[in-house]
Amino acid sequence: MFSISDKAAEKAKEVMAEEGKAGWGLRVYSGGGGCCGPSFGLDLEEAAKAEDDVIEKDGLRVFIDKDTSSKLESMQLDYFQDDAQEGFVLTGGDAPACGSCTSCG
Repeated sequence: MFSISDKAAEKAKEVMAEEGKAGWGLRVYSGGGGCCGPSFGLDLEEAAKAEDDVIEKDGLRVFIDKDTSSKLESMQLDYFQDDAQEGFVLTGGDAPACGSCTSCG
């Protein structure tokens, strides 16, 4: 099951408030992929689509289409920050880490 960390939920709500979109939801979507698995993206949306899975965490709504939902099994959306960088990250799952496969060249 896909989950959202406390830090990710708080930061997403903070970003939405800064953007003037408090109460909106966070869309998690999958894009193209390669040997290391699918790529994922995040966006802000006002409302879920009829076919979306909707996950709620501490007042944050996360919208995920059915295709993406199956790819997120066992993953967690987290947020990290250190002296050099910060951002959202997906952790867990079964996808190999890039650099561990040999078919990319």
